[in-house]
Amino acid sequence: MKTTSRFIAAAALSLIAVAGAQAETYEGVHPRVSANSRADVRAEAVLAARSDNPYAEAVSSRVAPALFASAERANVRKNAVAAAHSANPYAEGYGQGVAHASAGITDRAAVRAEARAAAHGQQLPL
Repeated sequence: MKTTSRFIAAAALSLIAVAGAQAETYEGVHPRVSANSRADVRAEAVLAARSDNPYAEAVSSRVAPALFASAERANVRKNAVAAAHSANPYAEGYGQGVAHASAGITDRAAVRAEARAAAHGQQLPL
């Protein structure tokens, strides 16, 4: 009984292996298709061989060319000083203007008394 079940299992596995093993057909090397002529390709290759390698080590460590400003030094300095002395445009509330102290109707002594009462935990009239 053991040999029969092993034989059937082996036959089933071999059938599955045969069914699953389908090799692809080899169609050879694909033909080259190019829109460029041989002379154009050669000219591009010569140009690439004589130019710098952008993928070489330390290619970005070369000295950068000097940059020239389009504005005069005096104008740049004047604008920098004016910007340094102006208000911070990134500050909270920039452009809202300054709240002017206005003479209110309430007496200073009354406001002070209310503040003391609030500090001592007394109920404020609303």
